[in-house]
Amino acid sequence: MKTSLEVEYWVVDDDGDLVSPDTLLDVSDQIDPEFVEPMIELKTTPCSSMTELRSEFRELLATVVDAAHEQDKRLVPLATPLHAAPDELPYRNKRGTDLQRRIVGPTFDDARVCAGTHMHFEQSNVPAQLNALTAIDPAFALVNSSSHYRGEPILACARPYLYRRSCYGPCPEQGQLWSYVDSVDEWEAKLETAYDCFRERALEHGVDPDEFDDEFSPYDAVWTPVRLRKAMPTVEWRSPDVALPSQIFALAETVGSIVEHADARGVTYEGSNSSGGLVLPDFETVETVTDAAIYDGLEDERVQEYLRRLGFTPDAYEPLSGRLPNSRVTEREAKGLRLEAASQLEREVGKGRARA
Repeated sequence: MKTSLEVEYWVVDDDGDLVSPDTLLDVSDQIDPEFVEPMIELKTTPCSSMTELRSEFRELLATVVDAAHEQDKRLVPLATPLHAAPDELPYRNKRGTDLQRRIVGPTFDDARVCAGTHMHFEQSNVPAQLNALTAIDPAFALVNSSSHYRGEPILACARPYLYRRSCYGPCPEQGQLWSYVDSVDEWEAKLETAYDCFRERALEHGVDPDEFDDEFSPYDAVWTPVRLRKAMPTVEWRSPDVALPSQIFALAETVGSIVEHADARGVTYEGSNSSGGLVLPDFETVETVTDAAIYDGLEDERVQEYLRRLGFTPDAYEPLSGRLPNSRVTEREAKGLRLEAASQLEREVGKGRARA
């Protein structure tokens, strides 16, 4: 099963200030701009093995870190910038962004502080893949890299809260976790319903129907933690924060093995009469544990036990958020913490040792 990665990073200067990537975007065609200026996304090609994926991503990341060094810039693997005023995170000029702000409302601005990791798995036994990724959703706690928003410690896992509960709170079907499905047709029926509701809300907020239809289609009008993508085509898991490469790959290897098991043998559910395949908890349990993960992360014993049952080893992870203070951070402190995280990233790829 081919796998690919997309990972978002904050770009800062040598003082820790958030800055535009500028010509960093020209380093490789595997680098994309994000919808706020001081963020870039690194993406791999579909790889046939985790070894190949690891090698390609580390080479790409090292190249970008080197290029950033030449421009007195650095990449920061934190899920939020910890402390940032709105004018530090200007939107790029995208019509879709402007429309989303009009449709979703003021809470859409919370999305611009979120940097994550997206894992793509080649579609095969799609319902089983979708349901397996839905069940493992609380595993984002293993690589949680920020608990702060605008300087304040809000919850253990800030990004999933801001993105799902706050940003897309007014439009839950656009950004929150969907329940299990029995078929691709069922998933696509949910997609159509979500799209129709989003379009109806857009028209209620004064968006021109033709303008909406030009910008959005059902497949690109949802930003749920698990979704289908037409490119390759893939099943995408969007839940994890950006984190250190070693953390991302430890997670990717376990997630990949779970998805391959589900793909090969199908899934069944706790308490059902079915046998064989990957055993998944009921969806109500998934939702309960996901909430616990957002609020308390790995500190919650229920989260740890749940992840162990699915095949993860929580004790093997040391989330970057655990190295952050439990108190408010000033703008100056946030800059220092960004540089510290950048140094950790650079050490992992063997770059920037003189600056660490």
